[in-house]
Formats: sequence, C-alpha cells, structure tokens
Amino acid sequence: MGILNLTPDSFSDGGQFNNEKSALEHAEKLLKEGAEIIDIGPQSTRPKAEYLSAEDEIKRIGNMISLTKKEFPEVLISLDTFYSETVKFGFNEGIDIVNDISGGQFDENMFDAVAKTKLPYILMHVNPSYETMHDKIKFADITLSVNQYFSEKTNELLERGVNDIILDPGFGFGKTVEDQMKMINEVGFLGFGKFPLLIGISRKSFIYKPLGKSPLEINEETQQLHMKVLQQGAKILRVHDVAEAKKILDEFLNKSL
Repeated sequence: MGILNLTPDSFSDGGQFNNEKSALEHAEKLLKEGAEIIDIGPQSTRPKAEYLSAEDEIKRIGNMISLTKKEFPEVLISLDTFYSETVKFGFNEGIDIVNDISGGQFDENMFDAVAKTKLPYILMHVNPSYETMHDKIKFADITLSVNQYFSEKTNELLERGVNDIILDPGFGFGKTVEDQMKMINEVGFLGFGKFPLLIGISRKSFIYKPLGKSPLEINEETQQLHMKVLQQGAKILRVHDVAEAKKILDEFLNKSL
C-alpha cells in the first residue's frame, strides 16, 4: 500500500502532492514501484495537525479518486478518513477500501456508513478521541489491550454486516516506543489469525527518534522491521517508499518458496 497524502502538513511529505498533477504523477510512481493499493489521505493525523471537517476533506479530495481510477483502472484505492460523509463521497467516486484510523470512535455513523458500502474496512487501534489519539499510554500489556479492542470492534462490525476487515495495530498513535517495539516482536499474536494484518511503520517516530535520525534517514531500519513483521504473518505494508519495501517483500516471498 503506497501512501498518497493530499495534505499541506503531513510530517514528512506535506505539500508535495496536494494538486492534481503532482498527485497523479506520484500515484504513477507508486504503481511503477510495485504498489497494489494507493491510500489517499486528505487530512494529516500527525500531532498538532490542522483539523479538517468532512466538508473540508471532500473539497480537498476533489476529483482525485475518480481521476486516479480513470488513469490507473487496475489500482485499488483506499480512502484514509474518519468521517462517514467522506466515506459516502469516496464510495460514489469509486474507492475500494475504507481506511479509518479512528476505529469508528470519532464519528458515530462510521460503521453504519461502511456497512452500506459493503467495502473492506481497515480497523485501527487508537485512543478513543481525536483530542487524545496521540496521548502516550503505558499499557499493562499492549498486545492484550490491542487484541481486546480488536475483539470488541470486530464484533460490532460483524453485527452490522461488515465482513471484510483488515486490522491495523496503530503504530505511531498513543503508544510508547517500548510498547511499539513489543508489538513488532509480537505481531504474530495480534488479531487472532482471523483477519489480515496491515502494518504501517513507515517514517514513524518510534524508529527514528531513539536513533537521533530524521524520518527520511531510517530506510534500512524500517525494512529490517518490515521483514520481521512479514515473517510473523503481516499481509499489507503501508509505506511511503514502495520500491524499498517491494525489495523486502520479494526477498521474503523468495525465502518462503
């Protein structure tokens, strides 16, 4: 899954792709490098980012979904939003997957909206509100806590008829460095083996801050961690650097043959 931020304020690539021409060029680059899914994000969720309404998100997306679909009909498009109204808009524009960082907690209508679309849904573990999503919590046992959350939320989704669920443990959201490294080592225990697991660690601070590096200087360390989570059963890598992640994925698949 290649990341396409339409934001002026994302922490590592803000403002690079927030017009149609540059966004389409970046989508083409991601696909040529091996992306099978493009994750379109109209709103930055970094700490202290600008907060957008659903109406603002929809304006920012504009024609990007339909243009990307027209230009690259083979690609799957996921829409990164926590608003039910943006999901409805995206569905009409042709998205294939809903990627909701909030687990339905920031908009009470989200799960019902997803159920109506019958699209696959990415369920992420996160603190219960927009205001607290980056508050660091020290969990008694991060793996048990994330699995309890997944259990409760997947039951809610299944009751509504949402059956295609992808789980995202929420690296970079309200977790200590220690807990995130523990999750890396225990990926194989997350999600009960019932649902595919998405891992999004690209340019995350729990990797670069302890090393005293910038988000753009941790490619080698990130790919080592990608290999580790693939070996434990992760199915989707959400990344900025598709070409580098694809090398690791190909290496993993060759070793598995």
